This record gives sequence, C-alpha cells and structure tokens, in this order.
Amino acid sequence: MNADSNWILLAGIAVGAYLMGSIPFGYILVRLTTGVDVRATGSGNIGATNVARSGGKGLGILTLVLDTFKGWLPVWLVLHLPGMPVADDRQLHVLAAAVALLAVLGHMFTIWLRFKGGKGVATGLGVFLALAPLAVLISVAFFAIIFAVTRYVSLGSIVAAATFPIILWLREGALFGPWGMALATAVAVLVIVRHHENIGRLLGGTESRFGVRKA
Repeated sequence: MNADSNWILLAGIAVGAYLMGSIPFGYILVRLTTGVDVRATGSGNIGATNVARSGGKGLGILTLVLDTFKGWLPVWLVLHLPGMPVADDRQLHVLAAAVALLAVLGHMFTIWLRFKGGKGVATGLGVFLALAPLAVLISVAFFAIIFAVTRYVSLGSIVAAATFPIILWLREGALFGPWGMALATAVAVLVIVRHHENIGRLLGGTESRFGVRKA
C-alpha cells in the first residue's frame, strides 16, 4: 500500500469503529418492544442496567451482549485481519487500542442520539476482551466480588475499569508500549468519569443497589 491508501484505510477504520460503537442497542430494544424511550425512565441511561430496570432482565442481558459485541468486533478485526498499515505488533496493538477508544466514544456520544449515550461499561468490556482477554477476566473477578458484596453495579464497574490498565501493564505493557497503554488507560478513565453522578451518590449513600427496591 502507498501512503495515501494507508491514510484512507486508517480513516475508514476510525469512522467504522465510531459508528459501530454508536449503535444504541438498549434504546432500540426498549423502543421496539415497549414503545418507551429508555432515556425517560430510571436513570435515563441507555445501558444494560437501566434497560433491565425499565424493560426487564431479558432485554438487559441482550443489551449487555450486543453492547459488548459492538466493542469487541472492530478491535478484533484490527488485530486479526491482514493488511493493516502497521510495521510491527506494537503498532498493531496501538492501532487496536485507538479503535477501542473510538468504539467506546461512539457509545458514549452516539451520533444517532444527538451525541448522548451510555457510560461505556459493556462496550468497554468488549474492547478490553479483544485487546487482552485474560486481563479482562481478572478485572471481571474484581467486579463480581464488589457487586456480590455491595450490590452496586456502578462501584463494581468503576473498580473493574480502574484495575484493567494496571493488569494490562503488568502482563502486556511491553506489547502495547507507552502509546497503546495511554489509549487503553484513556478508555478506562472515560468509563470512570462517565460514572461521576454515581460516584457522587455512592459518597452520599443514595446510590441504588441492583435488585433492591427503594423503600
């Protein structure tokens, strides 16, 4: 490939990753099955937790799966399809981390909902699964422990997001290099920042516990 072709391919990959991440599965599923705008119910979020509260556990699980898949697919394609315009494995993983960031940004700021979206937990899970499956399993274990003890989905998600870059650095930091690590960390930071309201409620003791009805 020549330089112009490389830039065109990279631009296409970037746009495709963002658009894939932008598909608001939670909004679509609730709208199609109940006619309700999920943004007007519960927390107003389009992610799996609010979909489960607003449309039932089945829709919540399906949203979780689809939001995870839309993050996983573009990153997996970059890592496994031939013809990527990179010189070595480190550049390939930097490109994959950049695609991961774009997919999560697409979910958080979806073009289809006037650049308003979800918190990026499931989509972040998907991109991290494609980048480093074993590191994700360890982070998910942290989520499971926190959730089992507290019943706070938000707190488990925050802890899992915070631990992933650390585990990635310890296990595969050399493969991703400084740029790849910075991009992967940016994904985790964005997920945490998008939970700022939850963090405020956690600190104030008013955060909802999953499966526990308010009195």
